[in-house]
Amino acid sequence: MSPTAVRTGPVSAPTPRTTVGTGGHRPEIDGLRAVAVLLVAAYHVWLGRVSGGVDVFLLLTGFLITGSLVRAATEEGIRYGAFLARLAARLVPTAAVVALATLAATWLLLPETRWREAPGDAVAALLHHTNWRLALGSVDYLARDGDTSPFQHFWSLSVQGQFYLLWPALVAAAVWAARRAGRDPRPVLVGALSGVLVLSLAYSVLMTRADQPWAYFDTGARLWEFALGGLLALLLPVLRPARVARVARVALGWTGLAALVLCGALLQVSSVFPGYAALWPTLAAVAVVVAGTSGSALGADRLLTLRPLRYLGSISYALYLWHWPVLVVYLAVTERGLATPVGGAAVLAVSVLLAAATTPVADRVARLGRGGGRRAVVRGAAAALACLLPVLGAAAAWSGQQAAERARWADLLADGSSYPGAAAGDRVPDLPVYPPLVWAAEDAPVTYADGCNQTTAGTEVITCVYGSRDPVRTVALVGGSHAAHWFPALEEIADARDWRLVNIVKGACLFTDAPQTYLGEPYTACAEWNRGVMAELRELRPDTVFTTGTTTSLDGSAGFGEEQVVDGYVDRWRELGDLGIDVVAVRDTPRFGFDVPGCLASSGPEECAVEPEGSLAAVSPLDGLDLPPNVTVLDLTDVFCGPDVCRPVIGNVLVYWDASHIGATFMRTLAPELDRRWASAEGRRG
Repeated sequence: MSPTAVRTGPVSAPTPRTTVGTGGHRPEIDGLRAVAVLLVAAYHVWLGRVSGGVDVFLLLTGFLITGSLVRAATEEGIRYGAFLARLAARLVPTAAVVALATLAATWLLLPETRWREAPGDAVAALLHHTNWRLALGSVDYLARDGDTSPFQHFWSLSVQGQFYLLWPALVAAAVWAARRAGRDPRPVLVGALSGVLVLSLAYSVLMTRADQPWAYFDTGARLWEFALGGLLALLLPVLRPARVARVARVALGWTGLAALVLCGALLQVSSVFPGYAALWPTLAAVAVVVAGTSGSALGADRLLTLRPLRYLGSISYALYLWHWPVLVVYLAVTERGLATPVGGAAVLAVSVLLAAATTPVADRVARLGRGGGRRAVVRGAAAALACLLPVLGAAAAWSGQQAAERARWADLLADGSSYPGAAAGDRVPDLPVYPPLVWAAEDAPVTYADGCNQTTAGTEVITCVYGSRDPVRTVALVGGSHAAHWFPALEEIADARDWRLVNIVKGACLFTDAPQTYLGEPYTACAEWNRGVMAELRELRPDTVFTTGTTTSLDGSAGFGEEQVVDGYVDRWRELGDLGIDVVAVRDTPRFGFDVPGCLASSGPEECAVEPEGSLAAVSPLDGLDLPPNVTVLDLTDVFCGPDVCRPVIGNVLVYWDASHIGATFMRTLAPELDRRWASAEGRRG
């Protein structure tokens, strides 16, 4: 069986230790960062969820960087090149070492199914666009069950990198405007940052409600957290914590620390952030910072300023960067979904050791970018570039190797008899499976790449037309992803028969007006989409609608062994009959319940086969059903399954590209048999 995928939700990173430009070093902040990174790591390792510590890191970045920029702007002006050179010299070395080690570990220790994205993930990590790469993946229904990338934790560095490009310009513009007006820059900055906070938070709330997976990685939905940190830096002197009663500061510090620790336990951070719920950890961190150094033996700051915590805070950047790939490799090698108590402790210990080893080296490199002169800028930029080039070179070499492998496969496939797929006879040469496991995830219908399949969040009816411009027949493919995976076979038939093929598909949404759920919630977007589909079909009036006639699960979470004709299916088919539209209802394909390519990466096809009754009824629920006369039923189960097993590889072709969706390559080999049975069934129906 395949290793269990890591599913712990999105992750984020702290920044290295920085001095606050407006008030000197705050020792309790190192301790706060240590608590945040330990929460992040512990929740990932043992609980498989997100803690809320990521938002603390973003807030502290805004706090520290705003203070530093304000000081520079009011004293000597912000030198943009020097600022970026210092940051690059401080941030890039550790990130580059971790990225290079992660590339090597992926090649040596992770299954082939994790290789395809690794070079691109490494480049995105170091060029600061991982968050957008993940955002694009997060809206893809078919990508939701994919393996977690060992580079995923670089997303927050990307958000921070984009913040670093924007914030100096914002601060400099506010200071310039204040001076032009003869005003104190600080109130103007407070107004500017307040505007960013309000606008970004409002956007974050709206986007989180509309499309939470996208919002999680959206820089615009995160800017308010940086702005809140910046306002804290500007307003902290006004708050004058030294004048606040000691008992109040002690209470404030412990309240903030307790709220931070409890956040991940009480909220499902990965599914409700970054909207207003993210105010919980950020305001908790604000409370700790405002409480400051209480001077009381009972204060939270006494804990936060303990030497071990301060040390962990000083290496928190490297510790965060190391813990995620170490965890991913551990889980893949041990084939676990969560770490054991001992295994998790080992993951943290190895991560701390690696962080302790790399931080001093990175600190020495960072010194090259210090100073305000041109030489410091050149040295810092050169040091960062010297660290980047080996990683970019390794990623380019790996991508080149993958391209060469594709060319080799093109030659192998020139002989069609070697990879017959569904058309396989009794004797098929024993050859490596195609597509190779490393490319399995690419073997989805072209409609996904074309943007023709609606996402789970969308409601608009997207129609894409393929095939003949002057068709003898128009067929509409309608339904969810298990309807969508028939597209490659239908396209082959449409091209051969001079048909037009119209694609109308939405992820996880069945073609019925019966209530549906998705991820445990009412699937209202599906209901609205279905209403729109019927309106579209009334106008389009295709000759035939091709759709699934049974399903094993309504929303991807109901489990297997429940094959059924879904409520509302027959009524919908009868409604189409009233419009003069024929229906082809195909029996659902068997589900494996585990990632098939992942299983094949470590086991043989025999070990990865499943019994038909694991997902299919003994007799098709369509048999003997009183169906409208416009309905033709197709059942191709015997192509996928024998009497005892459903096979993951047929005719040297990989059947599934994930746990339940048929690959485009295999579907194309199925086209002749689908065409034959379709014509025969319609002939019998008269």
